[in-house]
Amino acid sequence: MKKQWSSLLAGSMLVLLSCPSLAEYTLDVQKISPNVYALVGELAQRSPENLANNSTHGVIIGDEGVILIDPGGSYLGAQQIDTVIKGLTDKPVTHVINTGGQDHRWLGNGYFKAQGAHIITSSAALEDHHARADYHLERLNQLIGDKLEGTVPVYADETFESEMKLQAGDIFLEIYHHGPAHTPGDSFVWLPEQKIMFTGDIVYVERALGIGPAKNVKSWAQVFEKMAEYQPEVIVPGHGHASDFKTAQKDTYEYLRYLIDNISRMLDEGVELQDAVELDQSQFSYLEVFDEISRRNAQNVYEQLEFDSF
Repeated sequence: MKKQWSSLLAGSMLVLLSCPSLAEYTLDVQKISPNVYALVGELAQRSPENLANNSTHGVIIGDEGVILIDPGGSYLGAQQIDTVIKGLTDKPVTHVINTGGQDHRWLGNGYFKAQGAHIITSSAALEDHHARADYHLERLNQLIGDKLEGTVPVYADETFESEMKLQAGDIFLEIYHHGPAHTPGDSFVWLPEQKIMFTGDIVYVERALGIGPAKNVKSWAQVFEKMAEYQPEVIVPGHGHASDFKTAQKDTYEYLRYLIDNISRMLDEGVELQDAVELDQSQFSYLEVFDEISRRNAQNVYEQLEFDSF
């Protein structure tokens, strides 16, 4: 697959440009392999225009149907994703995997459940869905307004604790939850034969990650390290375009380690919070939304590590 990677990505743009029916949508279509696609949303904040799909989603097409990785952040967002899928295949979505607790990982469940899809997530993610459903809906109402129409919490049909193997027709995949990352229940999906990994919010590419609801930055780094043991050749991240492992490591893991190592040093030196947030993070300023999020990331890491020290 390594030799094919560059040509596949170049070809993926042709898929988008040659399908006029997709042009009205904000999701970019990347063809990863003959039956695997990444649907890449905007890197900025959720908005009425992107229907809360400021995120990346995975599509695996098999002989019996489609497995969708993350259904979008709203009912209309799920409908948008389904319209794009219909431009790729006439097969139905039979399974939906929720890789984590953020809205765009699960609030589109209702749309696909109504069409008969079977929904899967980790037990930790399901607990997070129940805990934060009202928060998500309130925030999305502020961010996307009437585009939230039709969105109601619909929860998974099946859960797993740490790992699950799924055979759906000719598709075989594995799902792993190795601990909290961006959210408490984040999981990654592994296609062992193709060495393709869908990471959900464990990996951000092209966009600065946010130290999120899990409030456990050390665990996030450890989950990334566990993910790396599988030696994926293609990473389909939770945000940004599909890429190789080296890019995922640079944009996510190295940033996490930079924050952990430098904030830990500052705590050891007795640096106060108001000074710690001024940490020079400029080597990561090439990432989208860096200016909006970098100081808050430093603050969140400081507060987490300070709490851990008690």
